[in-house]
Amino acid sequence: MNSDFLEALKAISKEKGIDIDTLIESVEASVVVAYKRDHSAMNEAYVNIDRETGDMRVFIKKEVVENVEDESLQISLNDAQAIDKRYVIGDFAEIDITPKDFGRIATKAAKDNLTQKIREAERTVIYDEFIDKLDEVVTAVVRRVDKRNAYVELGRVEGYLPAGEQLPTDNFAPGDRIKVYISEVKQTTKGAQVIVSRTHTGLLKRLFELEVPEIHD
Repeated sequence: MNSDFLEALKAISKEKGIDIDTLIESVEASVVVAYKRDHSAMNEAYVNIDRETGDMRVFIKKEVVENVEDESLQISLNDAQAIDKRYVIGDFAEIDITPKDFGRIATKAAKDNLTQKIREAERTVIYDEFIDKLDEVVTAVVRRVDKRNAYVELGRVEGYLPAGEQLPTDNFAPGDRIKVYISEVKQTTKGAQVIVSRTHTGLLKRLFELEVPEIHD
């Protein structure tokens, strides 16, 4: 991994509205799983991506001891201080074990898992965005009508306007711009589901607040 990879993550972060640290941590998690699988590594192994350069390394932690009894978990004081003179007995030394073929492992793991992680993070971002709009009135565009149920465009997500949440006089066509009340937001396996209403008592209250500032105050 390198600076080009880091710039690509930053571009995705900006485009999708996902925190860059969330993306980097997702890549680190997916890569360490691939590394452990290919190298039968112990659970203490972890991956770190340099936030400035994009350099990716694999580390394990070993306890600094005077007499090593288990080489997989411990390191002598002399060996630890060869890495960093500040280590003392009882510390846990970080040891770089990045293999020569790590670039191949990292690239494949990132490719296989990053798309899924981005989708998951994007769903969370959208859910958080609309949970903040709960009980608010927004302008929506009707996309389609199916047996009186309407589906409306709410930016990055499609809202569901059930027939039972419509006024008796409502008769929508695709492209209509309508005011709707965000009555419920659910997190599903397919992403955020936003239920909107045209009959909720909160709709009238919000409309009055929009039209008459004194009522809002």
